[in-house]
This record gives sequence, structure tokens and C-alpha cells, in this order.
Amino acid sequence: MYEYNKKMAEYAAEVLDAQLYEIVPRDPYTEEDLAYYTDGRADKEQNDPSVRPAISGEALDMSAYDTIVLGYPIWHGQAPRIISTFLESYDFSEKTILPFCTSHSSGIGSSASNLHSLCPDSTQWLEGERFEGGTSKETLKDWLEGKITI
Repeated sequence: MYEYNKKMAEYAAEVLDAQLYEIVPRDPYTEEDLAYYTDGRADKEQNDPSVRPAISGEALDMSAYDTIVLGYPIWHGQAPRIISTFLESYDFSEKTILPFCTSHSSGIGSSASNLHSLCPDSTQWLEGERFEGGTSKETLKDWLEGKITI
């Protein structure tokens, strides 16, 4: 599902003519780490709300952005803990965040609303959406056009 999430983020960047920023873990996940219900790394992280996996790469200048389209895969019904790391690493005051998730079966559920508390009260959260495998760029574009000015 990770590759599909990346593809949807690339579509969004193309449609919006926006910068693409990939949240990359400092300690990359292996297939074994991501195997559900094996007590692997992802299972352990998702079961501990205090876990904050480190992010690799350069920091963003968040002052350059008003709106952030935040995409993530669903892991055990929620955003991966590294999304919490990302949100707690920057000041999203007066920013708008539009979340989307990718999943073969789970909906966005409470995954987006559970992230709200990680940002200042002045952060505006738009209603997010779940996209499944095979969603077209045109479908994503239609959704984006209904949410933000393109």
C-alpha cells in the first residue's frame, strides 16, 4: 500500500503544481516490519501511541505553505506513527491540512481526527478521504477541486 500512497501523493503534486515532500523514516521499514499481526515493528508502533519514529532528510520551511495535503497509508485503522512525528515537528498554526489515506479495505475513520490534537487549535483541518488501489489521477483531481482552490 505504501507505493500506492506514494503514487496518489505524486498525482496530488502534479494536479496542484505543488512541491512533493516524502516523509521518510530514518530507520527504513522492511517487509517483515510491515507484516500485520506478526508483532513486527509496525504492529508495536501502532500499539503504542507515544512512539515517534524519526524522520530522515531535510526539514521543510513551513512558512512557505498555507495548505498541506497530507497523505498516508492506514495501519491498523490509523495513520502510521511517523505522521505524528511529522505533525509535531512543525508549526501548523494558521495552516490548512487536507488529509487523505490509502487502504484496500479500511476507511479514513478516525485516523484524521486523531491527528488534530497534534497541531495548534488554529490549524484548519478539512474533511479527508480514503482512496483505494486503482484510483485515477482524474478522481483525485475531482476530489481536490472540491476541497481547495486549484
